[in-house]
Amino acid sequence: MSEMIELSRIDEIIEKRLDALLPKKLEEIAANKTPSMTIIATKGTLDWAYPPFILASTAAALGWNVSVFFTFYGLNLLKKDLDAQVSPLGNPAMPMKMPFGPQWFRGIKWNIPNLVQAGIPGFEALATGLMKQTIKNAGVAEIGELRSLALEAGVNMIACQMTVDLFGYDKTDFIPEVTEYVGAASFLPIAKDSDVSLYI
Repeated sequence: MSEMIELSRIDEIIEKRLDALLPKKLEEIAANKTPSMTIIATKGTLDWAYPPFILASTAAALGWNVSVFFTFYGLNLLKKDLDAQVSPLGNPAMPMKMPFGPQWFRGIKWNIPNLVQAGIPGFEALATGLMKQTIKNAGVAEIGELRSLALEAGVNMIACQMTVDLFGYDKTDFIPEVTEYVGAASFLPIAKDSDVSLYI
């Protein structure tokens, strides 16, 4: 009986000690943990190429572990021949401002009707050229530069194997830094354990 009382007393002391030590230990573990982020990149147009690369390279520069899963049209951003285009057609949020001329001319927002955009041959190429010039004028890095920065910072770029097969791509179509070709079942555990998960 006395042994049971003694064991109960020991358990009580241990529990109190754990209650006192545990919060501090958990705090230390959290402070020493490297943050992580996963991004699912699904779009391959010029305007949609910026968010995954900017977020990934910034997080990696902050010391985070970053993985980006490129699927469907996002796979275009991993191609050796990176030629992202932009289409203003059906995109009412996209301002059509001119990247040249006097300041008053640059300030005009050109609301071009969809009928005109769809009917003029080469309008998409024109819009892409104007967007690239706007990016250059603002001193913003090109997509290829951002991708290189992200890779240099240690961002893990993962290609969706199912999409590669679906679109009939070959691994030689992509930059050599892409070494992982996996499905959703392999990527989801990485996303589950990350601190931040984004879908772009």
